[in-house]
Amino acid sequence: MFTGLVETTGRIERIDGTPAGMRLAVRTTLASELVPGESIAVNGVCVTVTTRDAGAFTADLSRETLAVTALGTMAPDRAVNLERPLRADARLGGHFVLGHVDGVGRITMWRADGGAHWLEIAIPAALEPLVIPKGSIAVDGISLTVASLTPGSVGLQIIPFTRTHTALEQARTGDLVNLEADVLGKYVARLLAAGAASAPASAGLER
Repeated sequence: MFTGLVETTGRIERIDGTPAGMRLAVRTTLASELVPGESIAVNGVCVTVTTRDAGAFTADLSRETLAVTALGTMAPDRAVNLERPLRADARLGGHFVLGHVDGVGRITMWRADGGAHWLEIAIPAALEPLVIPKGSIAVDGISLTVASLTPGSVGLQIIPFTRTHTALEQARTGDLVNLEADVLGKYVARLLAAGAASAPASAGLER
């Protein structure tokens, strides 16, 4: 469980192909605090630390992870957002983020907007019912508030602190990003769908 409040950024040091998918090496100041076997969110994707030294850690990515996230598009020297799991005794900022990516979006607009920046992302159709205006969405692991919502697109206002303290500082129009909808919305959608499926065909009909 994560919060979407990025602890720090790391930098991809190396990408190696493996029989099972890919091995990612990330250089970060957090490396010395990590333990092999624990979880860490890399651009919003929950992965397992496989090895680490004083300056970097590695994580193995399966073919499934590469197929449903944007991590497969990363290249060496690219900045990534990093967050360790939420501690039970910590304050909860942001929102509940599981690190289970729901889909991949594409940045369609990234421009200065006064002292801030405006970010627009084309989102998959399956995610649209799970996103609401003023609700939360995780973009590459960053908890953000939905500022606008139009068919097929979500708009977000990025304050200067968020831009300079996350990998968004390197963002470009056309980049792919990992998206995770608010888990509460997913549970509500699932319950409503299950309720509709189990309702008798004659429900609501008068005799």
